[in-house]
Amino acid sequence: MRAWGSVRKTSRDSVATASCKTISDSLVLLAAASVAGAVNSIAGGGSLITFPVLVWLGREPILANATNTVSLSPGSVAALLGFRRELVGLRRWLVWGTVPSLVGGTLGAWLLLRTPSAVFAALVPYLILFATALFACSGPLHALARRKPRSDDGMPPGPSFLFYHLLVSVYGGYFGAGIGIMMLAGLGLAGFAAIHRMIALRNYYAILINGIAAAYFILCGAVRWPDAAVLTLGQIVGSLIGARIARSLSPSTVRWVVVAIGVAMALSLFRRPV
Repeated sequence: MRAWGSVRKTSRDSVATASCKTISDSLVLLAAASVAGAVNSIAGGGSLITFPVLVWLGREPILANATNTVSLSPGSVAALLGFRRELVGLRRWLVWGTVPSLVGGTLGAWLLLRTPSAVFAALVPYLILFATALFACSGPLHALARRKPRSDDGMPPGPSFLFYHLLVSVYGGYFGAGIGIMMLAGLGLAGFAAIHRMIALRNYYAILINGIAAAYFILCGAVRWPDAAVLTLGQIVGSLIGARIARSLSPSTVRWVVVAIGVAMALSLFRRPV
C-alpha cells in the first residue's frame, strides 16, 4: 500500500509539474507573440522572435517551424485586407505570381518534413543568422531597388522575376523568416514604382506561400495546436495593443532591436543542443 501510495503521489506531482510548465510556456509564448505582433506592424521580422522562443522552450525544431508558419497565416490575411485597394490594376502580377508561390511554398514545406530532425536542428542557428542579416540589410536593399529605372507597374512579370520568386517561395515554405524583405527587393529590382503596391503584392504572395505550407503541415499532422493558438492570439494582441507602445520608437530602432534579438538567439542556439 505504501508503495502504491508513493506511486500515486509521484504521479500527481508529475502532473502538477507538467501543468505548471504548460502554463508558463503559454505565458512566455503569449508575451513573445505579442511583441512579435507589435514589431510586425512597424518593421516586420516577428518570426525572428517567435520561432527561436519555441525552440528554446524545448519544441522539436521542425514542429516549431511548422507551428510558427500556421500561426502566421491569419496575420497575412489581415495584412492583405489593409492594402487590398492597392491591388487594382495588378491582375497580371497576381495571376503570374500565384503559380510559383503555391509550387514553391509546397516544395519548401515538403522538403522541411523530409529533412532529418538532427540536420534541421543543426541548420537552425544559421537560418536565424541568415534571416537576421537579411532583415538588417532591408533598408539598403530597398534603397538599391529604388535607384533602378522604373517600368510600368501594369507590365507582366518577366521570367527572371518569376524564377527568383519561385526560389523565395521554396525558402518561405521551408523556413520563412525574411521572405517579406526578399519579395520587396525582388519587386523593386523588377522595376516596381509604388511601395504600397509592392507591399500589397508581397502580402498576397505571403498568404499563398504561408497558406499552402500551413495546409501541408496540417495535413501531415506537424502542428502543435496549443502553441499555434497562443501564438496567433499573441500576434493579434500585439498588433492591436502593443503596436501603440512600439510606435513611440522609430522603425530603425525597432529593426535593430529585432536584429539584436535574432543574433542573440542564434548565438545561444549554437551553444545549446536543440
